[in-house]
Amino acid sequence: MDFALTEDQRALADAAADFARAELADHAADWDARSHFPVDVIRRAGEAGFLGLYTPEEHGGLGLSRLDASLIFERLAQGCIATTAYLTIHNMVTWMVASWGSDALRERYLPAMIAGEALGSYCLTEPGAGSDAASLTTRAVRDGDDYVISGSKMFISGAGATQVLVVMARTGEPDSGAGGISAILVPADAAGIEVGKKEDKMGWKSQPTCLISFDGVRVPVGNRLGEEGEGFRFAMKGLDGGRLNIASCSLGAAQQALTLSRDYLGERKQFGRELASFQALQFKLADMASELTAARLMVRHAAWRLDQGDPEATAHCAMAKRFATDMGFNVCNEALQLHGGYGYIREYPLERMVRDTRVHQILEGTNEIMRLIVARRLLADGVVEGLQ
Repeated sequence: MDFALTEDQRALADAAADFARAELADHAADWDARSHFPVDVIRRAGEAGFLGLYTPEEHGGLGLSRLDASLIFERLAQGCIATTAYLTIHNMVTWMVASWGSDALRERYLPAMIAGEALGSYCLTEPGAGSDAASLTTRAVRDGDDYVISGSKMFISGAGATQVLVVMARTGEPDSGAGGISAILVPADAAGIEVGKKEDKMGWKSQPTCLISFDGVRVPVGNRLGEEGEGFRFAMKGLDGGRLNIASCSLGAAQQALTLSRDYLGERKQFGRELASFQALQFKLADMASELTAARLMVRHAAWRLDQGDPEATAHCAMAKRFATDMGFNVCNEALQLHGGYGYIREYPLERMVRDTRVHQILEGTNEIMRLIVARRLLADGVVEGLQ
């Protein structure tokens, strides 16, 4: 059992860290304050190869493993959590098009998506279908060689600034459940699409989040990914990796919070002593580092299982997402506490990090749903014993 990163993995992580320092870190606070979506920087991320990380090489991507991608997202998140989170969503959309799109669809969209010239949004959640995604009501009705799509999607990252929408829509009967859902690529400028107002969010302010309405939107049947009825399965496969991605963003946030706390405790004095000399604060720092290390090992282990095609990978991704996102928020929150009043003001990055990591416990499946996924597997014969 070798936990060491390979030379190539270290090089990938270093490249991501360099990009985070050069393109993200110095601008994150300004983007947050202005609710600015840095499309130009995202395009430069495409030039650096960060928009097709695990898209296969034969389709123009880097063909990296999910473990490799996790290392990269962790480093990028140390520069800007919210922008990196969008990069993870775009990577998921690009991978879905590469994995299940037709050759014609791949040739038309993937080069621009990998280069950052066309950005993607993942459209699953609806106003009435969040955790219960299989109950979605957006309809795609076959009309000759086209689908006609009507309905709405809620909390869509990048909406209004992206060009490619991967939409989960019901092609089966209203009561067809998960088996009646298909995945369809919809150009964001198609007639009948309306983007709602930008949500005024607690965090993730450097990426727009909006409702998208579809009113008789007509797209070719050739824009479907895979076969009819496979969309929910594709969506869940996308979310296995998406959960690792957002967990990796939490790792990066926690690492940055830990580093900032270490530096602050060494600089700040109270009662005539450096804060770092107080044992209670030393213990706090040790606990933060221990939780971060445990979460990092869980995420990398789950990524390895996903790369290996392990039959229990979904449960491991859910466990890692639950633990790492809870840990990420807790470590950032503890770091804010260690900074005292300074942590609460916007001159310091801690309050933004707390706001940005909080949503990680909700999206890509709430952490309550992660527990449900894991518990259902644990109740199957032999699964508990297999954890050893």
